[in-house]
Parts: sequence; C-alpha cells; structure tokens
Amino acid sequence: MSYVLRAATLSDAPAVTDLLNAVDLVEIGRPETDLHTVEADLKHPETDLTRDSWLVFDGDRLVAYGLMWEESGGERVDIDHYVLPEHQEAGRLLLDAMEPRALAKARGNGAERAVVHLNLNVAPTLDTDLLRKRGWSVVRRYHVLRRPIDPVEDRAPEPPAGIRIRPCDSEADRRRVHELYQSAFAEHFDFQPRGYEQWLHDIDATAVDWSLVWIAGTDDLGDAAFLMARDDREAMGWIRSIGVLREARGNGLAGLLLRHAFAAFAARGRDTVGLGVDTSNETGAPQLYARNGMTVHYAVDTWEAVLR
Repeated sequence: MSYVLRAATLSDAPAVTDLLNAVDLVEIGRPETDLHTVEADLKHPETDLTRDSWLVFDGDRLVAYGLMWEESGGERVDIDHYVLPEHQEAGRLLLDAMEPRALAKARGNGAERAVVHLNLNVAPTLDTDLLRKRGWSVVRRYHVLRRPIDPVEDRAPEPPAGIRIRPCDSEADRRRVHELYQSAFAEHFDFQPRGYEQWLHDIDATAVDWSLVWIAGTDDLGDAAFLMARDDREAMGWIRSIGVLREARGNGLAGLLLRHAFAAFAARGRDTVGLGVDTSNETGAPQLYARNGMTVHYAVDTWEAVLR
C-alpha cells in the first residue's frame, strides 16, 4: 500500500474531524469530536502547521493525522496521533516523522532530550505494540466521566454562610481565574506554567462563553476556586477545569461549583455533563465526582517517550 504524507492546513479541518469521529466510533462507540475543536487545535500558537502537522492519505482518503505542540520552553513536547485501525503502517509513518521533529523542537529550546506525551484511549485504534517497541510506556491514566442531569433535580445550590459564588464578568475576573488556575494546578502532573495571553490561546478565549465560568471564595480567604465550563460540544455539556487553592481545600468549594454547573447546564436544556480527571489526582477529585453521581465514560492513557 502506498501512502501520501503531507502537512495539514486549516482547510483540512473538516476531513480531520471526520477521521477523528471515525476513530471515536471504534474507541467509544459514538462520534464526539466537533469541527471547532479541531480548528482550535490547528490554530494552536505553539504549532507551525508546515512542520508540526501531518496527514496520511490512502488515495483520496485521510487515514491518519498527527499534530505537535510545545508549551514548556524546554524538553516537554505534546503530540496527537490518530489512525484508522486497518492502516497501522500509516500510524508508523506518523511516528517516524513526529519523533525526530519533537527532538528538534526540544533541542531548539536548549534541551538535550525530548520528553514526549501522547494521550490515547485505553483501547486505541493504534496498535500499542508499535509504541512499546519504540520505547514508549504508559505514565498516567485519566477517566472521562459523565452524569445525566435534570432541570427539576439539579437546581443551583445555596452557598453556606461564609461562602460565595460569583460570575466571571470582567477582564479583571478573567485574569483572576488565570491566577487561580496557575496556582491550583501548579503541583499537578504535566502542568506547564502559562502567562495570561498564552492561557487565553490555550482555552481559545475568543470562543469561550464566560457566563459558564464562576469564581468561588470564602470570607476568610477571598477568591479561592474556579470552574470553567463549555457548552459548544454536541455530545454533552463539558466542565473543562475545576481548581481550588491548596489553603482552601476542605471547604466544599469544588462540590458547590460542580453542582452549580450541573444546574446551569440543566437550565440550558442539556441532559448530560462530562469532564476529565487524573485517576492519580491527590486532591480527592475522583472521589468528589463519584459522590456527585459521575461515572466513567471511557479511559485515556498518557504514553511517554524520552528521545535523545
């Protein structure tokens, strides 16, 4: 079989979306990738599409897609890799192209090696033996959780005395959410510090519905937690991140924000809400989500390769 490999352009986003949804069907049983999400990925400010994106075609059919970005300023590099199950050779061609490019990006930052991460479904379309033979290994597992919601059952909770929730209404509020995000996640696995403008690019701020972002705090500590959600995914409402400052944990802020988001989505007519969580999270997040009725939709592994 003869494959053709070339870089992606923004105009390829519809074809890439179709490919990712074909992968979704195999891995999780239904398509859950939206066009605007793919477009946002292709616009990533740390990605040069001419050198950091790859499409593999079998004739006119797109059968594999890869994307690379680097946010660390050092050795850490991230990649996406998608391939149809019957085209494993195309998946190998992607890795052959991506690994040396990752090392070059890291060396361009002055690093002696590249530490590359790839997130894959636990039962991916890519043959993971191909990764293992190249020295890749699993270093983390994440769960994508979901929960049915109902406008009658899920109503906005009343904050207890001394605790408040407020909307993210102003530029100052957005900057405060950024500060809370950087502090709350600083000790989390794979966290990369980001400046305010970089963070706005990361979250595709031009498309963010800021009415689905809230800040929680206490009388004693002030602003101490946040929740960011999005309602632009066809499959379900999505909670993209919840963060609580270390000194504020144990006050029920995360659970309050979570239930507040459930109510907001239910009021919008959504019937399901989802989010992703690190199964090794030491803040108790997996237990919090379980207590609030969230169950596993599917699991994702982070694979790592150290390239020298």
